[in-house]
Amino acid sequence: MPLVTTTEMFKKAYDGGYAVGAFNVNNMEIVQGITEAAREQHAPLILQVSKGARAYANHTYLVKLVEAAVIECPDIPIALHLDHGPDFETCKSCIDGGFTSVMIDASSKPFEENIAITRKVVEYAHDHGVVVEAELGSLAGVEDEVNVSAEDSSYTRPEEVEEFVQKTGCDSLAIAIGTSHGAYKFTAAQCTRNEQGILVPPPLRFDILEEVSRRLPGFPIVLHGSSSVPQDFVKMINENGGKMPDAVGIPEEQLRKAATLSVCKINIDSDLRLAMTGSIRKYFADHPDHFDPRQYLTPARANIKAIVTHKLIDVLGCAGKA
Repeated sequence: MPLVTTTEMFKKAYDGGYAVGAFNVNNMEIVQGITEAAREQHAPLILQVSKGARAYANHTYLVKLVEAAVIECPDIPIALHLDHGPDFETCKSCIDGGFTSVMIDASSKPFEENIAITRKVVEYAHDHGVVVEAELGSLAGVEDEVNVSAEDSSYTRPEEVEEFVQKTGCDSLAIAIGTSHGAYKFTAAQCTRNEQGILVPPPLRFDILEEVSRRLPGFPIVLHGSSSVPQDFVKMINENGGKMPDAVGIPEEQLRKAATLSVCKINIDSDLRLAMTGSIRKYFADHPDHFDPRQYLTPARANIKAIVTHKLIDVLGCAGKA
C-alpha cells in the first residue's frame, strides 16, 4: 500500500487501547531495522524525520529510503512524518515533498501565536491531504534541534486544549506530562535512586493526561521524549569507551499505561541511537582490526530491530494491529 496519513491508524489505536510507534530515522540501517520489525510483527508504523535528519541525510534520500520500506512492507500501513517542524516553511517543504503528516512545534510561543502559526500550517496541509500534529506545553531536554532547559519547560494546561484544538483544527496534539527529550532526561536532583543505585525519574502526570482526555474525548494524544533509555545499551557503551553516567529514561510500564489511554502515538528516538552506538562500540572493541562498515553496521541494525520488536509488543501494544 502507498504511504498513509495517521488518521485511520490513530482511530484504531484509540479504540483498541494501544499506541503507534513513531521512530526517528537518519540512515538506511535504522530504516531497515525498524521496518523489518514492524513487518514481522504486522504493526502499523510511523517513520519520522526531524529538521536535523533532513540536514544530515538530505530530504530526497530520506523520502526514497521510506519509499523503499513501503515497497518491502506492502502489508503494513506506514506514515511519513515531520518531527518538530520549527516553522511554516519547513512544514510546507515536507508537505510538498511527499510527507503524509507534519508536526508544527510552536509550543515555545505565546498561546495565541502558537494558535496562529499552527492554523496556518493546518490550512495548507489539509488542502494537500496531509495531517498535522501540534504541541501545547514544552518538554525539557535536548534532541536534534530541540533544546529546552528544565526551567523553561512547562506542563500542558488542560484548560487550554479545547480552545487550541478548535481554533487550529490540528489532527493530533502533543502534550507535556513529564517526559523529556534525549538520553539525559532528568537531573539527579529530580530523581531518586533505587537499591542498585540507578536513577528513578519522577512519575508521569497521568492526572493531566486524564483531564486532557476528558476535555477532548476521542482525540489522539501524542507523547514526545518517551525513550526508555535501556540500561543494557548504556552499560554496553560505557564498557566500551563511552561516558554516559546517569542516563535515564521513562519507565516502560508508564508508557504502556499511557498507550491504554488516549495516547495514540509515542515517539522513540534515543533508544535506537543507544542501540546503534553501543553495538558499534562493542564491535570495534571485539574486532579492532576491522574497518568494513557492513561488518559493524550489521549487528547495529540487528539490535535496532530487536529493540523495536520489544517496543511494538510489550510497550506500545500494537503488534498484530496493522
